[in-house]
Amino acid sequence: MTDHSPILAGIAFVTLVVALTAFGRRLPVPPPVLQVLAGLGLAALPGVTVPTLQPDLVFFVFLPPILWAAAFFTSLREFKANRRPIGLLAIGLVVVTTVSVAFVARWLFPDMPWAVAVALGAIVSPPDAVAAAAVVSRLPVPRRVIVILEGESLVNDASALVLYRTAVAAAVTGVFSVAESMVRFFLDAGVGVLIGLATGWLLIQTARRTRDEMAEVLLTLAGPYVAWLVAEELHVSAVLACVAGGLYTRQYLSTAVGPRSRVQARAVWDLLVFALNAMIFVLLGMQFTALLCSTTMATLPTLLYPGLIISLVLVAVRLVWVPVATWCPRFLSPTIARNEPVPSAKAVSLVAWTSMRGIVSLATALALPLTLADGSPFPYRQELLYITMTAILFTLVVQGCTLAPLIRWFRFAPETHHLHEERLARLEAARRAQDELEDAVREGTVSAEDARWLRAELRERVERSHTTGTSGDAAGRARSRDALRTRMREAERRLLLRLRNEGAISDEVLRTLEEELDLDAMRGHSHAH
Repeated sequence: MTDHSPILAGIAFVTLVVALTAFGRRLPVPPPVLQVLAGLGLAALPGVTVPTLQPDLVFFVFLPPILWAAAFFTSLREFKANRRPIGLLAIGLVVVTTVSVAFVARWLFPDMPWAVAVALGAIVSPPDAVAAAAVVSRLPVPRRVIVILEGESLVNDASALVLYRTAVAAAVTGVFSVAESMVRFFLDAGVGVLIGLATGWLLIQTARRTRDEMAEVLLTLAGPYVAWLVAEELHVSAVLACVAGGLYTRQYLSTAVGPRSRVQARAVWDLLVFALNAMIFVLLGMQFTALLCSTTMATLPTLLYPGLIISLVLVAVRLVWVPVATWCPRFLSPTIARNEPVPSAKAVSLVAWTSMRGIVSLATALALPLTLADGSPFPYRQELLYITMTAILFTLVVQGCTLAPLIRWFRFAPETHHLHEERLARLEAARRAQDELEDAVREGTVSAEDARWLRAELRERVERSHTTGTSGDAAGRARSRDALRTRMREAERRLLLRLRNEGAISDEVLRTLEEELDLDAMRGHSHAH
């Protein structure tokens, strides 16, 4: 008899996600928190089997597309403009948090080897890319805060994983070298970035020659997995490979594929990331319940207490580090104070409070080896798992649930800079389309009637009128106008890409206006057929 349990489990999961999404809109609770709580309850139901979460599965199935998508929708201009605060968080804060957690872990467990304590610090130090994007991006916060938080979550996994692997290797073998670790970090990062750029370049070149919409969408889905696999085979940073590949693809995809491919790719990626995010947080909740069920009530407090202490340390270190890293460089360097805008205290406080942990921390904790090189059990492995799960649940629930009230209390002023950029882009694109129309008139490739009709359409920017006649003359005029519209749209697109590349507009503005052009092109294509 055919086993339908996987299909039924999939249907149940989809039903749960849809219900949580619909129900969550009526509650002041971020979706990730609701999904984690649902996972906690789901795993406690009788008859429900909690799936074994394999670290390799998490790293390969979930992380590549999520990191790639996060990088793809990150503005390279804004990422570069904020690279100093991003670096201070993604590298500086990860190192400081790892060291702080290691010292506290040694205080809690005096017999814990230093290498194991550092491994714990590396596990819980990086805030999660999924949690940051899922919670903060839905709230009305300054764009610069979102860029810094998303940029941090893109890079910090790489620095944390290098510390983690170095510490675990030292714990297993008993050998540790600071110089070797530093060289390894820069080598891993550099080669990982090169692999990502090469993957992105290969994807773009292939897409230029494909001319098939489904194949082009499939290429974008394959890109992150190719980058991750190659980087893993070479034992370099697969995280940075996906980040670099996503950033590169964003820069050149507009010129490589057509409107229908871009629209379809956006829809597919939105659905994929939504489903992966939901699955991650539901699984997190289920894993925590499974961990609790494997422990007796008598020993539970002794395992949860260190996790609460470490969680408070994580929050406290970030609350101290962010203001210090924000203001000290401005006092020490007149150049920084002169060139970089001074952030408001409210923005600094929001960045300091936003530090939810997630799936990367859980996967790295589960990936801890069972034994050392001499065959003895890995020290404090169970305690590290409990501390990690407690830190994830604490930061998600406490910080995730307080973000929305905090943001409402801060009452950030509405940002208008992107509106000015969008207005500039619209005006420049319209002028470029007008120039393209006049060039066509001078070339004699468009009739005077069509030119007058399209000038009025361009000037008003209204819904175009569609010819309903069936005569050959009417059909010929429609084809002529559609061809000219296509030429004008491509001229507008080239102008928008030039404005983005010159830094006059952000990637966000480019995406908004390019999506309008793509939808207009698809409407024209459907009416032409």
